[in-house]
Amino acid sequence: MTTDREITVDDESAAAFVTSHGIDITPNKDQGVIKVVKRLGVDGERPMIGDKVYVHYTGKLLNGKKFDSSLDRKQPFSFNLGKGQVIKAWDVGVASMQRGEVCLFLCKPEYAYGTTGSPRKIAPNSSLLFEVELLSFKGEELTEDGGIVRRIKVKGQGFRYPNVGATVSVHLQGSCDGKIFDSRDVSFVVGEGDDVNVPLGVDRAMEKMQEGECCLLYLKPKYGFGKEGCPNLNIGPNAELMYEVTLHSFQKAKESWEMDVKEKLALAMQVKQKGTQYFKAGRYPQAVIQYQRIVSWLEIECLLDDEQQSPVRDILLVAQLNLALCHLRLREYTCAVHNCNKAIELDERSEKALYRRGEARLLCNEFSLAMDDFQRVLQVNPSNRAARTQISVCQQKIREHHERDKKIYANMFQKFAERDAKVQLNKWAPDKEGYTLDGTAVLHRVACLSLSLSLSLSLSLSLSLSLSLSHTHTHKMGHLESPCHENTI
Repeated sequence: MTTDREITVDDESAAAFVTSHGIDITPNKDQGVIKVVKRLGVDGERPMIGDKVYVHYTGKLLNGKKFDSSLDRKQPFSFNLGKGQVIKAWDVGVASMQRGEVCLFLCKPEYAYGTTGSPRKIAPNSSLLFEVELLSFKGEELTEDGGIVRRIKVKGQGFRYPNVGATVSVHLQGSCDGKIFDSRDVSFVVGEGDDVNVPLGVDRAMEKMQEGECCLLYLKPKYGFGKEGCPNLNIGPNAELMYEVTLHSFQKAKESWEMDVKEKLALAMQVKQKGTQYFKAGRYPQAVIQYQRIVSWLEIECLLDDEQQSPVRDILLVAQLNLALCHLRLREYTCAVHNCNKAIELDERSEKALYRRGEARLLCNEFSLAMDDFQRVLQVNPSNRAARTQISVCQQKIREHHERDKKIYANMFQKFAERDAKVQLNKWAPDKEGYTLDGTAVLHRVACLSLSLSLSLSLSLSLSLSLSLSHTHTHKMGHLESPCHENTI
């Protein structure tokens, strides 16, 4: 029901009014949540399961006593709808609202705080009255960069999710700029969707879906078909896509704990070949998925002391090196350094690991650390010409950095000198007895001050240059194109 009447939750008759004029919005129609709309929303769209919703609310007991309000805190409250993060009445009630809508919810105890209540605020078995305004909502971000956004239309069943390597059976419908370009039933292996023209974003979302779930996926180009597009589906470069996906069924792949070392090694060799296939095709994110599977299986096995440790270490080293190379291609330099560190733990004289870490550090403007890595490469292999070239690049960048520092410090101390000179002149003329220092005295003092500041400048610059030679600088620069060492994997 919608009403224009001004209902105040301070009025003890509000609960009776909601009961008599409201509608039951519970799925079971058990009168657990009764709703009255005070103000209609601005559009017809409602939040979906998993959406991030932002609300203002005031909660009161049936006697009119307020126990909580986001308005008092002057801060909207947010939660993911349908995930059990709030009381059941809110998951039910907010799902029925439109953006901008204001309504009242009368909630029975079983939809509120139940038999336990909330200490010091809400007694056990209390019915509650909430006034809620839905400010906004947005889809659930499945990645940190917001490149995959999910909105659940139909919630799935059970508590199982596909893992990487699982075989899934789905129906998908893809659209771009409102035009459907793909609609089909398809089965594929999670992590290998690229083989059947399933974009990376849909592939990765599989790990978050339940059987029977139907969801909308909004994909940025990075998680769609990227710069290349997909000629087979008439998708151009850098296109944003929307997919409606229904997960019909899936068969999980074996987890690490379900396999012995021998089985893991055999499967790791197959996965390595798949990763190399993706790498050579320029599908670096897909290659990363495959190599990470090897690491997840074998990293713990490397701690064992038996006859199988050597082959485990060998293939694990290859996986870490290949991951580093993929992350270099993706310009994810921090990840590349991490994988190189792991490889060096396995083999401290790994020429590839040292070189690739040097590349990543150079591209992060960590010139001194990069130069150390390239020098270590020469200790392992004195004939490595690429490492010598990179050392020269590092030295040049360090010199350029020092020159920039000199200019920065020179300008800084010049400004300090001018400011202090003005302060001193204001102090010297006139003095408190009404006399003004003559020009010679003023010039003498200014000259002394300038000499002192010059000495300070020289000492500071010397100290700065010394520190620059021994520490890493991280000022931003343009993209570096550095020669690559042994790019084959």
